[in-house]
Amino acid sequence: MLTRNCLSLLLWVLFDGGLLTPLQPQPQQTLATEPTENVIHLPGRRPHFQRVKRGWVWNQFFVLEEYMGSEPQYVGKLHSDLDKGEGTVKYTLSGDGAGTVFTIDETTGDIHAIRSLDREEKPFYTLRAQAVDIETRKPLEPESEFIIKVQDINDNEPKFLDGPYIASVPEMSPVGAYVLQVKATDADDPTYGNSARVVYSILQGQPYFSIDPKTGVIRTALPNMDREVKEQYQVLIQAKDMGGQLGGLAGTTVVNITLTDVNDNPPRFPKSIFHLKVPESSPIGSAIGRIRAVDPDFGQNAEIEYNIVPGDGGNLFDIVTDEDTQEGVIKLKKPLDFETKKAYTFKVEASNVHLDHRFHSVGPFKDTATVKISVLDVEEPPVFSKPLYTMEVYEDTPIGTIIGAVTAQDLDVGSSAVRYFIDWKSDGDSYFTIDGTEGTIATNELLDRESTAQYNFSIIASKVSNPLLSSKVNILINVLDVNEFPPEISVPYDTAVCENAKPGQIIQIVSAADRDLSPAGQRFSFRLSPEAAIKPNFTVHDFRNNTAGIETRRNGYSRRQQELYFLPVVIEDSSYPVQSSTNTMTIRVCRCDSDGTILSCNVEAIFLPVGLSTGALIAILLCIVILLAIVVLYVALRRQKKKDTLMTSKEDIRDNVIHYDDEGGGEEDTQAFDIGALRNPKVIEDNKIRRDIKPDSLCLPRQRPPVEDNTDIRDFINQRLQENDVDPTAPPYDSLATYAYEGNGSVADSLSSIDSLTTEADQDYDYLTDWGPRFKVLADMFGEEESYNPDKVT
Repeated sequence: MLTRNCLSLLLWVLFDGGLLTPLQPQPQQTLATEPTENVIHLPGRRPHFQRVKRGWVWNQFFVLEEYMGSEPQYVGKLHSDLDKGEGTVKYTLSGDGAGTVFTIDETTGDIHAIRSLDREEKPFYTLRAQAVDIETRKPLEPESEFIIKVQDINDNEPKFLDGPYIASVPEMSPVGAYVLQVKATDADDPTYGNSARVVYSILQGQPYFSIDPKTGVIRTALPNMDREVKEQYQVLIQAKDMGGQLGGLAGTTVVNITLTDVNDNPPRFPKSIFHLKVPESSPIGSAIGRIRAVDPDFGQNAEIEYNIVPGDGGNLFDIVTDEDTQEGVIKLKKPLDFETKKAYTFKVEASNVHLDHRFHSVGPFKDTATVKISVLDVEEPPVFSKPLYTMEVYEDTPIGTIIGAVTAQDLDVGSSAVRYFIDWKSDGDSYFTIDGTEGTIATNELLDRESTAQYNFSIIASKVSNPLLSSKVNILINVLDVNEFPPEISVPYDTAVCENAKPGQIIQIVSAADRDLSPAGQRFSFRLSPEAAIKPNFTVHDFRNNTAGIETRRNGYSRRQQELYFLPVVIEDSSYPVQSSTNTMTIRVCRCDSDGTILSCNVEAIFLPVGLSTGALIAILLCIVILLAIVVLYVALRRQKKKDTLMTSKEDIRDNVIHYDDEGGGEEDTQAFDIGALRNPKVIEDNKIRRDIKPDSLCLPRQRPPVEDNTDIRDFINQRLQENDVDPTAPPYDSLATYAYEGNGSVADSLSSIDSLTTEADQDYDYLTDWGPRFKVLADMFGEEESYNPDKVT
């Protein structure tokens, strides 16, 4: 639609502006114009004059949809003023559907539609026409664009796209109440004729409902439609095009309409009197019967509330509503007794919970019925006079003493004798006995309140005529206390007094406890024992509230003279007979500061210096012991290493020996042997750090004096000895280092036996003694080896 309107507006502008001049329509829809000259202004450029020759122009063409003829449908004719009818002009067609939907006669310019068209599928086609010279193939006219519109016919019926419909309307609605709006759509062109003009009507559903023929709004047509009479309605709606005229196409849909419920009916009892029979043994709270009022409404409008009208039986029965069935359930509030009353009569009222004010004029929405209840006689077990019996007995009461009695009666018309016995499931049968006829309870064992203060057991009463009918009652017996235990100090107290205490100070508050069950108002009194009251160091101050305070009587206490004091305190109760006990309290003398804070209570702390605690002294002594142990261990290790080094030097005699006490890491352990000791000093440029100790990064590097080429071996060794003596990184133990450098021109020649020109017999090692104590051991070792050589020839 938008595209078609835009094309129409464009053509109107062209024609109205003088760019195109329409011709009078011909029967073949051939349109042409005379050549015209126009001035064209291009936007964004300076205007200039250009002559434009228009030799041909045409309007849009129309073609009828759904054409069913045997021949192609003629659309129109194209013609150029340059075509003189000599066959020199060729017409071509391109664009939408060119060659497949539309064809053109190249000589005459006639256009035909070669297949049937559907406007609902495509409403128009945009094509382009060209007139060319048949010999040179050059355009004679500029290419022009035109439109072929598909003209609509009434070939589509109205359709309800949202059908079938479901709607509802409240019952008892007035005439004209809105129900639903339906809508039908027609695929035909709404701007051409009446093909898409739809009119609505009701084919089925009258006279209950009506429909607006233009809008499709469905409304009620009858007043006071009752849901209880008819709830569901099915309405058939028709939509017809062509304005509903004869020959138009029509479509239908179904609308299912439900009348929703309103509270327009009160509840009603189906009968005025309800008879119920209830056994007198019915338990309290049990349901004894049901009644029901009928309400034809639905849902919450049918909810009923039941109430008992005050009167006879109103306080004995209750009624509640069953939410599922809307029945009135009558329940028992109190026990029934056939021997007392055999029948009850009362009224029950049923009313709606949710009322509709529109129907108040109909009448009261409630109803009343009478309920008559007959009590049925049932043989019942004996009934005890009390629901619970409570008794008291003093502990140590003699065996066989009667402490109470229970009573049960048979309330039936023909009363029977009752027998009593203790329930074997309870624990009271071993401590108490009961007389089976009289119901008296007596002690069977001596009772001890401190062991068991209360007994709880059951007594069963059964009818002699029917032992299966029995009842049970609980017996609660409290054992009363007899004052047999003296009071004692409640908890052991750790009492301390300061050396600088003053007379009259309270150093401890004590309380008492009694294993007897103290009656209300029980009082404990505190005092010193008579033997401690003579020149006491401490006294007892009774506060008269079951507590007492330990009070000092001296001005200062000395731990050197006496560390512990023992104070006997007498505690007495107020029960009968009076019981008392003597409790000895231990009081320690402690050293305190000026504020009374205890610093130390130990005896050994007396001899310690002031300001240093026992824990601190123990820590200091422990540290001293540890340091001494470390020193002893260190000295022992040094001696052991020195001894092992000397033994190894005497036993292992070979050239260039460096001995290590550890096994090392094998062939890959490059740290176990310093190969630098065997190298010529000429080659060594930098001082190597020793590998037999862990180097210290803070140690100063050793300074080695340069070795001349002709330095004697003795000077070289002395230099090395002095260097090791002053070396701060040297280990704290003796070590054997062998130097392989022989020097140049040494008197002793080479120390090695390798490549030696002399034999061992020619060697004289006495000169090594002059080199110092370190080489004296070496001279002794080689001298002994020479003297004890068995292979030597003398």
